[in-house]
Amino acid sequence: MSHAAMSRLTVLIVDDNKHMITIVKTLLRGFGISHFLEANDAAEAFDIVRTEHIDFIIVDYLMEILDGTDFVRLVRTGDDSPNPFVPIIMLTAYSERSKVLAARDAGVTEFCCKPVTAKELFRKVRAIVNNPRPFIRTSQYFGPDRRRVKSEHYRGPERRSEDTTTAEELEGEKA
Repeated sequence: MSHAAMSRLTVLIVDDNKHMITIVKTLLRGFGISHFLEANDAAEAFDIVRTEHIDFIIVDYLMEILDGTDFVRLVRTGDDSPNPFVPIIMLTAYSERSKVLAARDAGVTEFCCKPVTAKELFRKVRAIVNNPRPFIRTSQYFGPDRRRVKSEHYRGPERRSEDTTTAEELEGEKA
């Protein structure tokens, strides 16, 4: 994505640490992004999601009241969520496997560990902008396809059944 195209993006940064918000904004400015909204907690962030156009969200994991995974679930499945398909990057220092899996299962698009480098954050931003993943709806999950590699030959126990719905099919139902 070109520097000029990046300049048109609007990013919501959700973190209870003002210093971290400043760091993230500085990194994003280096990519050419200049439109930011910020929230110090998940409730404030969800109010912003409901009232503003957001191209993608960067959210911390550990916050008071609602944590990052609660916020992601609210965006993905809340009855009053205006854009459940918005890409969400979780940026956190809590990178143990259980936290990564919880974030993935909540519907996070990308996961990034603190301390973050500009290169790593740019890689995640570029991925969500240039290669958006299809969305999947099952009885227990709604969010970006968690499978990074598609294998037509895989027939194991985790094989997706026919009861899934893709984002394209969801959009067709709305029309």
